[in-house]
Order: sequence, then C-alpha cells, then structure tokens
Amino acid sequence: MSTTSNVRDLLEGHITLELESIDRLYLNGYVPQLQHGAGLVGFLCQQRGQPIASPALLGHITGKFVAEVKAFAKEQSIPLFHFERTESKDRRAHQLRRERPVRDAVVFIGIAQEKAHAFSAHRLPGKRPVFEFTRNKSVLPNYYYFYLDDADWGESFIKVCSYAPWGLKLYLNGHEWLKRQLTKEGIGFESLDNGFLTCQNPERLQALANALGPQQIQSFLVKWLDRLPMPLSTQDRTAGYDYRLSIWQLEFSLTQIVDRPLRGRQFFEELIRDNLDLGRPDRIQLIFPRNGEFSYARAA
Repeated sequence: MSTTSNVRDLLEGHITLELESIDRLYLNGYVPQLQHGAGLVGFLCQQRGQPIASPALLGHITGKFVAEVKAFAKEQSIPLFHFERTESKDRRAHQLRRERPVRDAVVFIGIAQEKAHAFSAHRLPGKRPVFEFTRNKSVLPNYYYFYLDDADWGESFIKVCSYAPWGLKLYLNGHEWLKRQLTKEGIGFESLDNGFLTCQNPERLQALANALGPQQIQSFLVKWLDRLPMPLSTQDRTAGYDYRLSIWQLEFSLTQIVDRPLRGRQFFEELIRDNLDLGRPDRIQLIFPRNGEFSYARAA
C-alpha cells in the first residue's frame, strides 16, 4: 500500500541551508504635524517665522530643495536624470549600479513625475490675507529618487516628494543587510540574486536575521536624512518636524536549499497541490542551478 509524501517528509534530511528572515521592506516616511492644514500653517508661521502662511512659501521651499539637489549632484559628480515615463526604474538602477560601483554613497539621482495628494490654498474673506490649506488635491509633482549603496544595507533607495507635506518612501532589503553583516564579520557565503545559497556559519546567519528590527531601520533613515538634501532642514527636524516611518509593504522569506534536484521537483509538485485551494498564488518560480541545489519563490 503506497502512502503519499507530504512536504515535510520530502524535505527532511535534504535541506543544506534554512533561513527565516525579512526580505523586502517598503516604508512610508511622514511628518505627523504636516498631515493637515492647521499643522502646515503652524509650521510656516511658528517654525519658519513667516507672518502669513502663503502658498508662495511652499513654492519657495520646493524650489530651494530642487536647487540643493542639483548642487549636491554637481558637487559630488552624481548622475542626475529624468526617468522616461514607461521605463523600468529597477532596470535602470541595475545598469547604473554596474557602471558606478560606489560604496556607502549615492549611486545616482532619478527624477519622476508621480501622483501625490498635495495641499491647495484658499484665501479667506477679509482685508488681511489669510489662507486655509486643505489636502484634497491630486497632482503630479516630481519625486527625487536617491539610489544608494549603504554600508549596512547595500542596495537601497529613498524617494522624496518635492511638494508639501514632503513625504518619503524607503526601499530596503533584509537579505542585502545580512550579506553586509556577514562580510563585516568575515563569514563566507554564496549568494543568490536575492538570498543565500550557502553560508559557513548558518547559526550566526539566523541570529543576525533575528536581530534585524526597527533600530537598524531608523539608523538608516537618520544617517541619510543628515547626508542628503531635504525639503525640511536639520533645524526643522530638531524642532520636532521629524519623519516617522510606517510600513507600506513588508515581505518575509523562508529560504530552504535542497541538496538534490529530484527532491526539489517532488517538493515543488507537492507545493502546487497544497496551494490549489489555499492562497492560490499567481506566480511560482522554480530554479535549478548547475550544482543541483533547489530554491523556489512563491507570490500570492
């Protein structure tokens, strides 16, 4: 009488490396006080010392930021260009990272027009000019993408909206963070495109993955806010107009490297059967490198 193997039985004794870790991280950066009109008025009048919270002041801040970005790029010989509307930003980034392999620096700065909910101003009745700000307007401002090579995080980027309230988005990769930590500690490893194939010290690798958390992410943000031109100055952030982070997208990864292609194929087939009615992923990828190790990726 034959028995049907389950996924656990198929993998038992055949995994050469297993790792649970954070994979890709997309985070929003926002200033809480600037998410509403009253807070914006307070910022312009109290923090910036302006007698009238005029919409012209927002244009001045945007213009100053754009000029500082251009000067920063020129001073440090950083490529600066506009993305084409239909081009892949990731593909262009990979190309320029190969052409300009810097370390702990800005690789290039990209500019793209993207949608944002910006403030619109309405002048209230009266002799003295008083403006009311509401955030209900969809516009297409320029976003500035700072593509980075970070000493701790490797390939990453910060994009900044040039319009108030000057939101940020961060992209980080937990696997790249782990690779940099292993390199610093002198632990050898073989990497996949986004992961690991082998590691000399798997226990230490998992311990590092477990240690990755808010502290490392916040340190990254603070470091680059101080290094990059930003719409909000250091004085603004010190006065309390500082960025907070929220999770936009968070991906977790379970890496399991299998020693034999046959086990990998059997596992893959069983995985598909298990997911016919549970989760229904729209993409599953199977990879067999030349030396026979097996890896898979599942996207729901």
